[in-house]
Amino acid sequence: MPIFETFNLPDAGEGLTEADVVTWLVRIGDTVEVNQPLVEIETAKSLVEIPCPVDGLVTELLVHEGDTVNVGSAIVVFDIDPNGPVPEPIVAMPESAPPEPEPSFSMPRLDEPEPTVDEPVSDGASGSVLVGYGVSATEAVRRPRRVEVFSSFGEESDAEISHPVFAKPPVRRLARELGIDLSTVSPSGPGGIVTREDVIQHAKETEPRTLATYAGDDMPWLESGVVSADGRLTRVPVKSVRKRTAEAMVRSAFTAPHVTVFHTLDVSATMDLVARLKQDREFADVKVTPLLIVAKALLFAVRRHPEINATWDDERQEIVYKHYVNLGIAATTPRGLIVPNIKDAHRYDLHTLAQEVMQLTTDARNGTTPPSATQDGTITITNVGVFGIDTGTPILNPGEAAILAFGAIRQQPWVHEGVVAVRWVTQLALSFDHRLVDGELGSRVLADVAAVLGDPSKALVWG
Repeated sequence: MPIFETFNLPDAGEGLTEADVVTWLVRIGDTVEVNQPLVEIETAKSLVEIPCPVDGLVTELLVHEGDTVNVGSAIVVFDIDPNGPVPEPIVAMPESAPPEPEPSFSMPRLDEPEPTVDEPVSDGASGSVLVGYGVSATEAVRRPRRVEVFSSFGEESDAEISHPVFAKPPVRRLARELGIDLSTVSPSGPGGIVTREDVIQHAKETEPRTLATYAGDDMPWLESGVVSADGRLTRVPVKSVRKRTAEAMVRSAFTAPHVTVFHTLDVSATMDLVARLKQDREFADVKVTPLLIVAKALLFAVRRHPEINATWDDERQEIVYKHYVNLGIAATTPRGLIVPNIKDAHRYDLHTLAQEVMQLTTDARNGTTPPSATQDGTITITNVGVFGIDTGTPILNPGEAAILAFGAIRQQPWVHEGVVAVRWVTQLALSFDHRLVDGELGSRVLADVAAVLGDPSKALVWG
């Protein structure tokens, strides 16, 4: 007998209440196994693959790609006993008429009732499943096997199943917002994949005005938006990373009183060190950049002034000092700004720290940053210099007391040893929560970072 089990969207381990469905990794009719990748979701901080909780057959996909789903909502139905026997239907006779003998041959009676099937009632189990541990058959709801033909998302259809349309989630969203049926679009991608250009070309042929905003340069940040009738506006829903980032920044800006101090300094010695490390065989397997030295300098400063490594507990009216440093590095991704952190960064030597920075950067770029990497940061660096910006007044990451902005390094005239010379110069800015950090402490921390960057041998003295 088939056993149908509904699987609800679990918490991805971040305590969040919702997530966006990015890509279904299975189709209706697929046979699946426990821990097989089931669906890729986008949370406020990262992309996460949800594993399959059971062995069985996918019978229904209850949500579409691109939908925002609350944690705990049903997203897929499995038949966890697909090879079980199909029960014989029980014929329900009218109560008003006694059974009468069936003639040996006759035409079917027009008033004969349709067969019905008794369905057991669910015992009220919640259906919650711990991901990766499967389900108990005793908790499953049993009902007869469905014989209808399922369309791509569980809707019943009397027609035969058509060939699937292959397209990536952003292309599907673009087609949906433009009101285009993907099955009417001629694919040009490899293997018959419908590309974004195919959708745009189809829309131009059918409704040119709706694509005024999409003409010209590639603008992926508009793909999930709705274009106005005159083509002059695109409204994009605020979701996932950008939504959570906005909420966090507003909460931080209007909760913690921000103060920023600045320092312009000569970092020629740091640039010389970076050049030497790039030629060092011990560092051949890692990428050495000035950011690496800045990170190490900040760790030295935190060790000398540990009181800056704290958080303000407003609910309990306490200052919580942390005896570890989870160093955050702000990273810009196509999905928005995220701040993954290097756990226990204070324990690492320079080479290991370089490995951790490389891994953090790679994961952020590929959208594979695990949720745990964005939790429990203690202090952050934002490298605005990569965009050619000299400095800024960064907003604190919620729950942290300080954030360091690292500006562009430029060759400039500078008074060095009493004469004007061309030197490598940069600017640093340290924003801090004035409830936790007063001006003296903030200034001392920034001065220590600058001291190491100006003369890396200071690190040996402070070792």
